[in-house]
Formats: sequence, structure tokens, C-alpha cells
Amino acid sequence: MDALVTFGLNKRYANHAALSDVSLNVPKQSIYGLLGPNGAGKTTLIRIVNQIINRDGGEIFVFGEKLEPRHVSLIGYLPEERGLYKKIKIGEQLIFLAQLKGLSRSEARERILLWFEKFGIADWLHKKVEDLSKGMAQKVQFISTVLHEPKILILDEPFSGFDPVNAELVTQHILDLREKGSTIIFSTHRMETVEALCDHLALINKSKKILEGSKADVKAQFRSSVYMVEHEKPFALPEGFRIEQSHKEERTKTFIQAPPSAKSNDLLRLLIDQTEVYSFQEKNPSVADIFMDLVKEKEIKTI
Repeated sequence: MDALVTFGLNKRYANHAALSDVSLNVPKQSIYGLLGPNGAGKTTLIRIVNQIINRDGGEIFVFGEKLEPRHVSLIGYLPEERGLYKKIKIGEQLIFLAQLKGLSRSEARERILLWFEKFGIADWLHKKVEDLSKGMAQKVQFISTVLHEPKILILDEPFSGFDPVNAELVTQHILDLREKGSTIIFSTHRMETVEALCDHLALINKSKKILEGSKADVKAQFRSSVYMVEHEKPFALPEGFRIEQSHKEERTKTFIQAPPSAKSNDLLRLLIDQTEVYSFQEKNPSVADIFMDLVKEKEIKTI
């Protein structure tokens, strides 16, 4: 069963289409990258799922049930625009926010202390947000999002404001939450994060979904069939293979464009029969490459 499914979501603002017939399937306990350029419709979709705004059409299912107000307790949402109260003590407002999600005061306090211990900030309970740096406040905001142990965790640019050390710390906690059963939805422009963490992804552009699938399937769909080989002696290849580039340093490095039907093992056997092969690697596009190519192609078609 999928954690979140949308069927034909539509949303308009006056003459502007924010979402046009968007259908998504977010697998349970996956890390799902929701990608798209600014203004594509990602934030609108997230706000509809969180029941902050209403959709104009379509359906949403959470773990097989039609989305209802009671499902708010299953979802944790970290918005890109942070929303902590600057002049209230951190401990007090975290308890308040946790109670809104259904926790008792004692249970909320217990979990707050546990998370503060994980982040090494046990002495922050009585501080005010206005006394914290952006990165410190971001830690508190993240804790407020996960206190009620949401089954679906939606993170909009979660690493904004973090230095590399704290970004790695948050990453590890996100992975831990997934291991404990949470489904994570990332909305981010940081393609290196998507490449490293996400196992499924969708790309939205100009209000429409233009791509969705597992990261492995998406990358296979856009495989380049270009191989980089480091080798000793020259070699010859059958018709259909093309040498794109070859240059010699300490070892000769050659780029080979193979036909789409060619298998990497067959190419490697051809090379081994003729030369000493030091390295052999298929140069597949990154998620960032696929993202840029699809968005640019869509823009060209629109012009």
C-alpha cells in the first residue's frame, strides 16, 4: 500500500493554473523527492496535502483512506518559511505544538528532552527563538515537526541554514525515521541531496507532472550508453559503436558511445580481448542532468 496517492489534482488561482491533473504515488517508507523549478506547483501540492488550502479537483488518499482532517496527526510538515514564535520559550512552544498533534503534555516533554539530547541542545529549553542563530532555530523547527512521530514527513528545503556538520546530523535522523516506518517527502532544489537520499522521485514543471518513478528506473530511462574506459593499447569495435573521444595521459582514456541495445558485459569482453582494461564505467546522467534537460526541453516546447 502506498503512503500517499493523488489522483488528478487541480488548483487554479484566477487565470493561473498551479496544478493541472497531477497524479502521484508515494510508496510507503520511501524517501521521495518532489522536484521542480520555482513556481512549478510543488508548494501548492504540499499545502493541499496538509489541508492548508483546498483543491479544485482530484482525490487524495493516505494509506488507502480518503484524506480527512483527522489525518493531520499522521503528517509532519516542515515548511520552507519557518514559523516559530520568536518571543516564547522554546520548551513551551514545542509542548504547545506537540499538543496540537495529539500528544499529552507529559509525553511531549519526554520526547522534547529525548530529541534535545540527540541534537546536543539540552540547555536550550528556556531560551527564546530570537536568541538563536538561523541554524539553531532550524534544529528546533525540525524537532517540532517530528515530535509526534509522523507517518508521513514532508520537508520543504530542510537543510536551509545548516552547516555541513548539522546537515549530516539531520540527514541521519531522517534516515532513522525512515527505518522506523516514516515516509519522507523532500521538496528541494539541492540535487545532491536527491541523488544521495531519495529512492523515488517526481518532477513537476509548469503545474504538470512530467516524470515519476524509482530513482533507478528514471536513471535507466535516461541512460546515455556512453562508457569511459582507461586502457593500454588501441582497439577496434564493431559497427554501431562510436568512439566519442580518446586522449592519452599516463593511460589512454576513451569514451565510447554504444548502441542502446548493447550490454555492458558484452562491450567489456570485446575490450578485454584486445587490450588491458584498467577501468570501465558507464557515464549515466545524474538526477541534476535529467532535471535540467527535461525542464529546458519543456521551456523550448512552450516558446
